[in-house]
Amino acid sequence: MNVRKIIGWNLRKLRVAQGLSQERLALAADIDRSYVGRVERGSENVTIDTLEALAKVLGVSAAELLTEPPKGARDPAPLSSGRKPKAN
Repeated sequence: MNVRKIIGWNLRKLRVAQGLSQERLALAADIDRSYVGRVERGSENVTIDTLEALAKVLGVSAAELLTEPPKGARDPAPLSSGRKPKAN
């Protein structure tokens, strides 16, 4: 797996685990939503500054986004579609 794919795999895994949409992550990191999608697909060459911004929003170190997934790990599941219910 190349580094761009590793970053995308980790980004999606962490984003979905925290229940963040690509749009919310992008807004919090001050980047474009479509850029987040391209990063997750491994088609974007991410700068260190962008990697740091994404990691900060996700509450992890930038190094965690560079950690190779375990052998045989499945792709992270997508976030369930639809809006979340409002918290009371």
